[in-house]
Amino acid sequence: MTATSFNSIQMQQTALTSATQPLALKQGQVFHGTVKQLFPDQMAEIQVGNQKLIAKLEVPLKAGDAHFFQVTGANPQTELKVVTGPMAQTTSPTQQLNQLLESMNLPKTTEMQQVLAHFMKAQIPISKEQLLQAEMWLKALPEGISKADALLALQKMVELKMPMTNDVFQALVSGQKTAGMSATMDAFAQLLAKDTVIAASLKQNLMQQVQTIAKPFDVETGSLMLAKSIQLLTNNASSISERLQALNILKDASVLPQQATLQNWSTLIANNTKPLQSNAGHQAGQIIQAILTAKPENTTQLIEQLKSWTAGQNLLTNEQKQQLNQIIDRFSQLPPSKQALEVFAKQMQEQLIKAFAQNTPERLFTQDSNGLSTKDQLLSLFRHELARPVQNEALMRNLVKVGIESPQPMIQQMLTQADAHVQSSMDSKAMEHALKTVLKSLGISYEATLANKSADLQTIAHQLKPQLHTLLQEAQITPQLKEAAEMLMTRMNGMQLASGESGHQHQLIMQVPLEFFGKKMDATLQWNGRMKDDGKIDANFARILFYLQMESMKETVIDMQVQNRVVTVTVFNENFDIIPLAEPLKAALKIGLAEKEYQLSGVFIKQFEKAKPEKISTVVEQQEGHSGVDYRI
Repeated sequence: MTATSFNSIQMQQTALTSATQPLALKQGQVFHGTVKQLFPDQMAEIQVGNQKLIAKLEVPLKAGDAHFFQVTGANPQTELKVVTGPMAQTTSPTQQLNQLLESMNLPKTTEMQQVLAHFMKAQIPISKEQLLQAEMWLKALPEGISKADALLALQKMVELKMPMTNDVFQALVSGQKTAGMSATMDAFAQLLAKDTVIAASLKQNLMQQVQTIAKPFDVETGSLMLAKSIQLLTNNASSISERLQALNILKDASVLPQQATLQNWSTLIANNTKPLQSNAGHQAGQIIQAILTAKPENTTQLIEQLKSWTAGQNLLTNEQKQQLNQIIDRFSQLPPSKQALEVFAKQMQEQLIKAFAQNTPERLFTQDSNGLSTKDQLLSLFRHELARPVQNEALMRNLVKVGIESPQPMIQQMLTQADAHVQSSMDSKAMEHALKTVLKSLGISYEATLANKSADLQTIAHQLKPQLHTLLQEAQITPQLKEAAEMLMTRMNGMQLASGESGHQHQLIMQVPLEFFGKKMDATLQWNGRMKDDGKIDANFARILFYLQMESMKETVIDMQVQNRVVTVTVFNENFDIIPLAEPLKAALKIGLAEKEYQLSGVFIKQFEKAKPEKISTVVEQQEGHSGVDYRI
């Protein structure tokens, strides 16, 4: 089965758009209309589809006749020229098209007939130049793009007054595809890995983002390896060999500095005595620094700060908080001195390292109120610099890479166990995390993010799309890599162009290449909804379609409709064996929706309805390459 396209839902939206938006005509456009009423001075009311307009005619006409008109003037009033003679109701579409082709001196090719038939049926004005350009593109469609999808893209370009350029057309037809994103990404990644021409720093940044997208759970796998390594280092019952292997892998991955030893690795932070900024104190490492840099006379204020931080830290268990408070209370009873502060800092550091390492497996996808995870807290406790989460994520991926390359059986076992734990931890929160990770790394809407004054420009600059822009400006890029980068950029631009708004109605399209534990899939999300008067999304009404291309289940479409917070879910798949597998999941879905104040109406599993071949017009061959799902609304 070929990949499903957005034809059905886009056609519904197009009909809605045409009915609600006022008709805007430009000079040179041609459209089909009927004279409804005649007025003095050769003014007339013309019916175009569901809309009417008042225009001045070049020659007198008769009410009730249908013609093709061409716009000869738009300001200050619309002026029309009759392109074809009056058409009786018995005139067939074939005869109408032939009249127009002859009168406008247009080529009578199959592609031109298809374009004209489409725009005539949609009642959308189009100029001669646009028709010729559309015919040329239709003759040279990329592989995998049907003429039906191409015509929809052309219609959107004309309706939304987009530039009639090849880049926009290619982006739009790519944006309608629901498969192939993973293949496009793979092709780019393979050429990038082999490239020896572009700058090493640019290649490294691009490879890092490609890896992030391809393996969205590597950070969690690395976090588990970090936690396990630290547990080995802090456990006196571990053998010297195990502790050395754990230390060396952390050094090889640049998690620990090269001068770290079994004796000093946890106390290197003592050398970093920079004073804290007034807004600092979220990371555990900053808490330790606050103790080391505190003056003995300020211990009362310090104790309040520590107790407040401990109470608000949701990455710690209640028992661990009690243990920390006991350490704080013991310190508060001692005479304040520099030596007491140093001993206290060491005790707090050891307790926090032990706690965060212990909690990592159960809090893989959890963050505290400041957006920090257990790995961020752990790293802050024994690294000199106060790193940002994005830098810590890069360290965790590097830790996985070093683990894969390690010849040590203990490290390989650690990596295998970490992978297995991540797989067993997969839930809705993990899937949400993966989608957010991939979308953030792609940087599809980075242009809009730049307008946000609070945006982290350094993080944005490392996203894939802005780096592709940089790559395409390189003078030394090979033709093969440039073509692959342009194709990937086209897919990303297509999502933005296919998304948009029409009055209160909004459409959002996202294509996400996903890879989970060696299995690849393309996931496409299409959201259609409306905006409230305050500019916020109306959560009571929406239609969301998920198009999934999976290795085991193959093509799957999930149609979720929300009407007044009542949710109906229909799953389309060729395999009815999934019905018993889905049954136990319904209860969890119902509970999850109820927590968000939605009511589940039902979950229905259906096979795809094979679309019957349609004719684009009565004068051309049957529609090519169309298959997928027909939705009854």
